[in-house]
Amino acid sequence: MDMPSSSRLQVEPTALPRDDGAAVEWIVLDEPVPYDAALAFMDDRAAAIARGEAAEAVVLLEHPPIYTAGTSARAEDLLDVARFPVFQTGRGGEYTYHGPGQRVAYVLLDLRRRGSDVRRFVAALERWIIDTLAQYQVRGERREDRVGVWVRRPERPPLPDGSPAEDKIAAIGIRVRRWVSFHGISLNVDPDLSHFKGIVPCGIQGYGVTSLVDLGVPVSMTEVDMVLRASFERVFGASVAAPGTLA
Repeated sequence: MDMPSSSRLQVEPTALPRDDGAAVEWIVLDEPVPYDAALAFMDDRAAAIARGEAAEAVVLLEHPPIYTAGTSARAEDLLDVARFPVFQTGRGGEYTYHGPGQRVAYVLLDLRRRGSDVRRFVAALERWIIDTLAQYQVRGERREDRVGVWVRRPERPPLPDGSPAEDKIAAIGIRVRRWVSFHGISLNVDPDLSHFKGIVPCGIQGYGVTSLVDLGVPVSMTEVDMVLRASFERVFGASVAAPGTLA
């Protein structure tokens, strides 16, 4: 589910640590991962977590260029059918793009150990992204009427309705099964922003898409991964490095 946010800043939600303090496995994959392979891994791992047979995990990866359709996707929002492969997926939300230069983080957590509150979980994911951006002096904000995490672009003309120009820098799309989350977040580090033009991102017209590099932050994916991990631990608790494989 890609949860909305408002033109005014909201109060930061509380953190969402695990009740027993167990560490989350932190898995970083260096090579692009086919989308269907990632889906198969998430299905298997989420089921094992629900059975109590596997640890929670966060998987950081990049995909080859693709579009994915959430459960609310509208056909008219796929503007270029032939540009990239399109995958139907069980996560909430509408169309989104994944590709090189975008850090996708799949978040497989046992929400029974974290308060059994999906809305609070989504708020914690938003806080994770906003805290990560803050480390680069980028102010990410929520909007009640729009999905994702947004940055203001005061250097650009206002929108036709007079509201300030804003760009989306990160998306949240989750699914919860048996109180275990999967899918997660995507943060634009340095993707080809023209690739977003084949869709109406998350069904939202009139706004742009940006990235850290587009905002003038010259950062590598490796550095972003370190910042993401530190911010994750402030919100969700301890993590432990695990082998970089989906086996």
